[in-house]
Amino acid sequence: MLEVSTPDETTAPPPTAPATRSDANVEFCGEWFALDPAKPFEIGRDADLDIDDNQYLHRRFLQIANVDGMWWLSNVGSRLSATVSDASRTMQAWLAPGARMPIVFGLTTVVFTAGPTSYEFTVHTSAPTFFDSTPVPDGSGATTVGAVTFTASQKLLILALAEPMLKRDGTGTSEIPSSQLAAERLGWALSRFNRKLDNVCDKLSRTGVEGLRGGVGALATNRRARLVEYAVLSRLVTKNDLPLLDQPHDDNDDR
Repeated sequence: MLEVSTPDETTAPPPTAPATRSDANVEFCGEWFALDPAKPFEIGRDADLDIDDNQYLHRRFLQIANVDGMWWLSNVGSRLSATVSDASRTMQAWLAPGARMPIVFGLTTVVFTAGPTSYEFTVHTSAPTFFDSTPVPDGSGATTVGAVTFTASQKLLILALAEPMLKRDGTGTSEIPSSQLAAERLGWALSRFNRKLDNVCDKLSRTGVEGLRGGVGALATNRRARLVEYAVLSRLVTKNDLPLLDQPHDDNDDR
């Protein structure tokens, strides 16, 4: 038997929640691309976002697609990886070949390196979420990220490698210096630079940062690029630190 409410009843049915829609746009070098939920958007050397005519870059490297109302970023390449960060640049993920992750931030920064060139683009959506873990200076000239402390000279090494990316305004491309060029920038011998680079990478690797240890396919260029991506996106080094490169250096922390 169908039961119908009488006119004097004041209880009304709960309102139906409106369907949510997450719009998404990609920005690269000041150019904007509106994403279509019905069609995957691809990034690469020959894709919807034609990044660069770089022989080291996959024709189709990354893909952004809407699945059941949620945007996903997938690595459809076979060699390169990408570093993904939130709006505050303190929450990071490493997207290896074949992996995918949901885009849950209102502003997502994606950085990757192909050959000696690094690239950065952003994804803007209407579904912001973030987690903040800002690096904390300890007042002694060292910098702490989580449980990792870097000496002043280790921070200088990171700065020398990250200088081109830090000097760039907005999204776009930058070059990763070779170890020789970075060592010359600091006035160091290459052997000293490489020893300190090993120490920095070992420290971060022990905390779970991927892509910094040796192994199959872990070339020196890849390790430097991964270090720069992590350091810049975690704000381990910032543009405000660049004047340190031109100041007198204390060499007493080489132990």
